[in-house]
Amino acid sequence: MQGIELSRRYYEEYGIPMIREQFGEFEGRIAVGLAGPGSDCFGFDDEISRDHDFGAGFCIWLTDEDNELFGFRLARAYGRLPKIFMDTEKGKTNSYGTARYGVKTISDFYMPLTGSKGAPESPLQWLYTPESSLAAAINGCVFRDDSGKFSEIRNTIANGMPEDIKLKKLAARLIFMAQSGQYNFSRCIAHGETGAAALAAAEFAKNSASFVYLINGKFAPFYKWALRGMKNLEIFPDFSQKLSVLLTGGFTPDEITIKQNIIENICSLTADYLRNSGLAQSGSDFLEPLAYQVQNKIRNPEIRSLHIMEGGSL
Repeated sequence: MQGIELSRRYYEEYGIPMIREQFGEFEGRIAVGLAGPGSDCFGFDDEISRDHDFGAGFCIWLTDEDNELFGFRLARAYGRLPKIFMDTEKGKTNSYGTARYGVKTISDFYMPLTGSKGAPESPLQWLYTPESSLAAAINGCVFRDDSGKFSEIRNTIANGMPEDIKLKKLAARLIFMAQSGQYNFSRCIAHGETGAAALAAAEFAKNSASFVYLINGKFAPFYKWALRGMKNLEIFPDFSQKLSVLLTGGFTPDEITIKQNIIENICSLTADYLRNSGLAQSGSDFLEPLAYQVQNKIRNPEIRSLHIMEGGSL
């Protein structure tokens, strides 16, 4: 059983009665679920990933005001819930809101992920907040949120990235794809520097993955889950397998040809997508001029004037 389902069952068996019987007057103001860092919150957990930071439990999110009013009592009640559930130890909690389970304020949940008490508050904050952190802020599942305050922030993060910031990120991803994949990969091979070629392939794959998530309206998760998560996307899910081939294997003449063909295929499909979407007009499949055309569509002069490679953290 995966972590989200385990969390839901633990909540249904023990959390619901605890909240209803001991905090009934506040029941409609308590949000419950499982979200944040961790493979289980993305639904990517398996037997291997249970070796750390895994347990039975759920998160309870309160406003700052409600935390002052009854948060300590609620945390004590949560602490008394069974230590073993379905042969799984209860996940660790603490008094500082930094554990993966237990009671924490809404602001304490979002602050480490967005740098704010909720969603990013400015265009530049949207640009420089790592995409993996934004992905962790909206993953998982909310089991209940009667007041809607926790979910309102999730929805803002999921759907509220300014269009200019999306364009800036896309332009940066495209220029790095052109530089690392279409230009430097083959040059490194020609120099006999296969290690450098491997780094170029990795840089190409990282930026290609981010590009695919962005055009799907998603945030790329932590790098080790990026290719897996791509398989579930609507646009270019097959890039996951192509990038996996690019990143693995050796550098025999046949393998080099395969890797070069993968890079050119991905770039050709990317160029077609940009033209069909009205984001670029160049007839070339070399992504550098298309990157500048995407950047030129940015309306905010401050954002548009940033260096073409400035696209925030992945």
